[in-house]
Amino acid sequence: MSVGRARVVALDTYDIRFPTSREHDGSDAMNPDPDYSAAYLVLRTDAVDGRGSALSGHGFAFTIGRGNEVQVAAIDALREHVVGLEVDSLCADPGVLSRALVGDSQLRWLGPEKGVMQMAIGAVVNAVWDLAGKRAGKPVWQLLAEASPEWLVSQIDFRYIEDALSPAEALDLLTVGRVGAAERITQLRAQGYPAYTTSPGWLGYSDEKLTRLAKEAVAEGFTQIKLKVGADLQDDVRRFRAARAAVGPDIRIAIDANQRWNVQAAIDWVKALGEFEPYWIEEPTSPDDVLGHAAIRRGVTPVKVATGEHVQNRIVFKQLLQAGAIDILQLDSARVAGVNENLAILLLAAKFGVPVCPHAGGVGLCELVQHLSMFDYVALTGSTQNRVIEFVDHLHEHFTEPVRMNAGRYTAPTAPGFSAQMHPESIATYTYPGGTFWLEDLRRLNEGVTA
Repeated sequence: MSVGRARVVALDTYDIRFPTSREHDGSDAMNPDPDYSAAYLVLRTDAVDGRGSALSGHGFAFTIGRGNEVQVAAIDALREHVVGLEVDSLCADPGVLSRALVGDSQLRWLGPEKGVMQMAIGAVVNAVWDLAGKRAGKPVWQLLAEASPEWLVSQIDFRYIEDALSPAEALDLLTVGRVGAAERITQLRAQGYPAYTTSPGWLGYSDEKLTRLAKEAVAEGFTQIKLKVGADLQDDVRRFRAARAAVGPDIRIAIDANQRWNVQAAIDWVKALGEFEPYWIEEPTSPDDVLGHAAIRRGVTPVKVATGEHVQNRIVFKQLLQAGAIDILQLDSARVAGVNENLAILLLAAKFGVPVCPHAGGVGLCELVQHLSMFDYVALTGSTQNRVIEFVDHLHEHFTEPVRMNAGRYTAPTAPGFSAQMHPESIATYTYPGGTFWLEDLRRLNEGVTA
């Protein structure tokens, strides 16, 4: 790798959108027509890797279509904070930039620590970790797993969470977590990390398609699937009955309402589906309603309560855990402020003994979040018991290092970086509105041609 005073020379952004709504991929009770999208960025540097190629870091925020341009604009607003930084110091301590971005007083007013600006910060911070992994020649899960506990603690912002997790407690958890890490790395590389799949369960799919995909999932080795629910109870009963008949009694079936219900409606609806033995109910109500989740958890037991893909920061996760409001914590790789904040969330979950089962639908979320779960297994909790990463079989072909599945398990990435880099051809094709796909789509629309 080049050394010395190599710097970040550019932050380039792209509004990338895929027309997933046309096949109802990703459809649920709250989002019937999502076009999976990425507010995508590339940190370009004047450093080179060992092969003489330019060294760059890639990151993104996930959206579902309209408004992706707003997310891109938020990332653009961070350019002046990043361009000109020295590559060596940036990669040696990503926490410095993370704290600077989150702590910028004027940007912070737009949150604080939530929403579009927080997701933009996460995209930039994740791109830095991608750059750091490439510079070190390691996948990010391994970079994290082999880092010293003291350095990992230095990467975390403990502001607002020290009443639940102190730096000393975090250091203890990471120090204990390192015991046996080498053996777990070997096991991870040999066996992979367990997954579940949502691919059969999108709300817009027919019963026939649901049944076919559910059977295929079991044949591929998945031991858990997930169904979207919440639009119509009788439809959910029918669909759940079909899914249970397709997979049998031994496969776990989780359900996901995508924030559809009020608290009592959530309790009543889940009870109405109880005969089919749902494993967890995901996002039963507003992600901000900590006490509502706690009430739902009391009301639907033994069905577990899971949430997290729309939880906006470590502080809300802290409260969900303190209130005993969730059984499953579902962190998201692109909702909060990047790897650094997700380290805090993983440690909070470990402190409270709550398993992490990440959200990973969308564009590239599977690629990113596998690294976080694998770090958690290797160097923090040492366990995959009742822990699974979501898998959705969409759009992986657009990434240079796509997820690889084997018998219902994620194969550990081996390529350096955060698995975030997209093919240049995909960027050129699906950048909105000037990419070749969208220009051709507009031409066909103007000519009245049905796709």
